[in-house]
Amino acid sequence: MEDVTQRLDGLVGRLSAAGWLTQERVREALRDVPRHAFVPAVAWTGEGERVDRATASERWLDLVYQDDAIITQLDDGQTDVTTGDGRFTSSCSAPSTVVSLLELLDAEVGHRVLDVGTGTGWTAGLLSRIVGAENVTSVEVDPQVSAQAAENLKAVGLSPRLVVGDGAEGWKDGLPFDRVHATCGVSRVPYEWVRQTRPGGVIVAPYAPGFASGHELRLVVTPDGTAVGTFAGYASYMMMRSHRQLPWPARDGEGTEHTTQIDPRTIGYAPAGADLAMGAFLPGVNARGLHEGDTYVMRLWTADVWASATYRQASSRYEVRTSGGRNLWDEAVDAYFWWVGEGSPGRERYGLTVTPEAEFVWLDSAGKPVSSGAGAGGF
Repeated sequence: MEDVTQRLDGLVGRLSAAGWLTQERVREALRDVPRHAFVPAVAWTGEGERVDRATASERWLDLVYQDDAIITQLDDGQTDVTTGDGRFTSSCSAPSTVVSLLELLDAEVGHRVLDVGTGTGWTAGLLSRIVGAENVTSVEVDPQVSAQAAENLKAVGLSPRLVVGDGAEGWKDGLPFDRVHATCGVSRVPYEWVRQTRPGGVIVAPYAPGFASGHELRLVVTPDGTAVGTFAGYASYMMMRSHRQLPWPARDGEGTEHTTQIDPRTIGYAPAGADLAMGAFLPGVNARGLHEGDTYVMRLWTADVWASATYRQASSRYEVRTSGGRNLWDEAVDAYFWWVGEGSPGRERYGLTVTPEAEFVWLDSAGKPVSSGAGAGGF
């Protein structure tokens, strides 16, 4: 189809010009595994635009070959995706993000790849083109999503192994893998991925420990069963179901009130390097900022501890509410100013080490872990 070829050429050209697409084997995979074969007839952008192939085929193709994520599931399949009214729970990821992780993976022909989060099957198809379909195992937690992916892949003549299961558990029948590729965000790296990867193998995943930024993470597995790596760039993916943020536990007016001099937007708008520091100092803590008219509320919480800080225009001090016997606001502020004291390092200076017992973020070298111990709070 000439209209598809032109659009595909345009996408490849734009990704190449922007520096996302540099490896020829990934470029060939994009050309050989057309994205439109994996996008549903009714497509939604993350901005809420609805396009129906039956009534707007040209616009549908335009959308498919733009660099945008396309929503393919709502509310874990409980809501009809054609309505567009629900929580986004699965998508066909934006081509630039897909390409970026594939290039970090650096897979070669013959590498055995564990693909976590089959989704539409497009990434499993691209991997099949790169390493050979017989070498790809793709795990998907949702049986209906996996079944549709199987149909999509069959339509383009590809047949990687598709498994329905919890991607955090990997797939023990296929180990050892040379590469592990995740298409869903994780708040921590499942150690099973490390256990199932041969020494020298690579794990690539979107890492989102709880604060605002998500990060491209590339790990290399060492002979002693440790994985060590660094953060390569920004990554925004839907979270693995078992790694999603907990619901906000509080109601308006609850908790103990005090004030702070620190503008809550200082924490909420912090750059990626600060987010990595705060996430390391506050493991397991969820964070989210919310705009409510002229106010901005920064929330921090676990299942039983929470804090909120509220910015209002023309205020000289800002309201903080805490509950649960722990002051998450002060802990986040301490971590932020630890980051400032270190020279405000960017994402590229951080790394992660994963062992059988734990994982830890480090700054500049694995011998310099970022951990609790910041100064006293009370700002």
